[in-house]
Amino acid sequence: MRIAIVQDSPVYNDLAGTTEKTLSIIDKAAQEKTELIVFGESWLSGYPFWLDVCADVAVWDHPPVQSVWSNMYDNSVDIAAGDLNPITERLASYQMMAVIGLNEIISTGKGNRTIYNSVIIIDASGKIVNHHRKLMPTYTEKLVYGLGDGHGLNSVETKGGRLGALICWEHWMPMARMAMHDASEDIHIALWPYVKEMHQIACRQYAIEGRCNVIAVGQIARKTDIPNGLELSPNVEVGDFLLRGGSVIYDATGSALTEPVYDIEKTIYFDLPTNDKGKFIDLSVSGHYQRPDIFKYSVNKERE
Repeated sequence: MRIAIVQDSPVYNDLAGTTEKTLSIIDKAAQEKTELIVFGESWLSGYPFWLDVCADVAVWDHPPVQSVWSNMYDNSVDIAAGDLNPITERLASYQMMAVIGLNEIISTGKGNRTIYNSVIIIDASGKIVNHHRKLMPTYTEKLVYGLGDGHGLNSVETKGGRLGALICWEHWMPMARMAMHDASEDIHIALWPYVKEMHQIACRQYAIEGRCNVIAVGQIARKTDIPNGLELSPNVEVGDFLLRGGSVIYDATGSALTEPVYDIEKTIYFDLPTNDKGKFIDLSVSGHYQRPDIFKYSVNKERE
């Protein structure tokens, strides 16, 4: 399966601008005969990296933060309202699958006025075939995101095998990993704002544990992407890049199929080999290496 990993920067807090950029990237990927294109965490319309590098983000009723959050909300994706239609239609025209991270909102009904950190899988007909909301916002993310649910802890069938995805620190939630291993993934998409060293370790561990190919995608952010009204904290020492990418692919042995790519906006193309499960008879965390008589757990996949 020919894949494209989009290591790039969205147009931060600009849904229209990011949608146009996304369509352009999809057009270019189609010229490369891409079958699966992968965009990073909160691609639509930008991961809130400012939470970790800017001053006074946790100050109560701080007007600059209120303004940035409001702008983030206004440029988040309402799936029911058709915000994704231009993208799903373009993908369908090329018969291309996609995995896309997004800041998601629900305009009316239960859950409104909350932003969810979500990832969707779109099949080659342009249909959303899986929709996952991040179970637990990571650390400072709790200031802007609500809690997700287990509805999207699934994998879907593709020509390259079963495909699933998790977001960032969900890769350190053992029961979330177990739910996905039980879903029989052959290809796992790991979405990160930046695939730093410890995230590389998490991806390799996941590949070995799940005996699947892991595609890790990171994003790019620069100092110039800091939202208006916020300032870099004097306690933070960074270079020009605030998010440095680090996208990489690991096979089911934890070996790198590509080297991590840092500090560059780039779409990485790769012909992913089929995951031959027959080679990996030594470890099956969902089968013969599990002790259900000792360990029991359940997964609530309901969505209100």
